[in-house]
Amino acid sequence: MSDPQLSSSGDIETYRIRPIDEFLNDECWDDQPMNLKDEMAESSDTHSLAEAQAGHAAQKERALNVPNIITLVRIGVVPVLLFLPLMQSQWARQLIAWLFIVAALTDLLDGWIARSWKMVTRLGKLLDPLADKLLISTALIMLVVSEPSTNSPGWWERWAMASMAVIIIGRELAVTGLRGIASAEGVIVAASGLGKLKTVAQNIAVIALLFHYPLLGVPTYEFGMVMLAVAAALTLYSGWVYFANYFGWRESS
Repeated sequence: MSDPQLSSSGDIETYRIRPIDEFLNDECWDDQPMNLKDEMAESSDTHSLAEAQAGHAAQKERALNVPNIITLVRIGVVPVLLFLPLMQSQWARQLIAWLFIVAALTDLLDGWIARSWKMVTRLGKLLDPLADKLLISTALIMLVVSEPSTNSPGWWERWAMASMAVIIIGRELAVTGLRGIASAEGVIVAASGLGKLKTVAQNIAVIALLFHYPLLGVPTYEFGMVMLAVAAALTLYSGWVYFANYFGWRESS
């Protein structure tokens, strides 16, 4: 609402915009029926609520976009990996290995689409790293379960794989907790080049172990075990770097 006032010259009227609450508190309303004043106040509140609900609905619609749908599809591969112990034939292992490869490649696709099409959302920032950790962690756990029992001659391979799986999953949990603490303090712990390198090593190791049987003359299982050791070393070191940079251990040393 507007309120006429005299300018400093005394002959020109100017107007200022007044908030609705100030307008409704004017003494002139004392002579008006209360229901009229209440109706105007209620109308203002209803309009503000409608705008807020419309904005919230629009935000929800934008959250379910193309890159987020691709991320959800990647998460959908996780339940399939749970059947790995039942898929021991060569063709079944190749099938699940190629499925993992497609899922891993979607990590590059959804990120590229989100940045190129300007479709980055808060939901996407949550789902993308969650999908990666679920995919790798589930694959490692089910690979350990699929290995021979401890009574067989290859029990040490199962122990070695389980140990490296604990290192990788434990580090992911630790860094996730660190990012949560840093976020609460307004600090962003961005992914480093070393962290991206360990992700590549993890994916290569898991893919080779999923194939299990030799492929094109390459002993995929043995190669996968070597790459898993490399991935575990990179995972452990990159995790230490994150903590050292955040807590300033390098400066103190």
